[in-house]
Amino acid sequence: MLPQDPAMLLSYVNMKLRDQYASLDDLCDDLDISKEEIVEKLKSIDYIYDFEKNQFK
Repeated sequence: MLPQDPAMLLSYVNMKLRDQYASLDDLCDDLDISKEEIVEKLKSIDYIYDFEKNQFK
């Protein structure tokens, strides 16, 4: 289950991307979660996925 709070979600997703997954697509596929949902929720707190750095910034 993903954190519902956007700030907690940011921390959780960036940690997973740093430690376990080569891309956001890999994370979403493996955990069977919606990429669009994550992107939109983090966009609401002004964070956008950086493909080159593999993190939300």
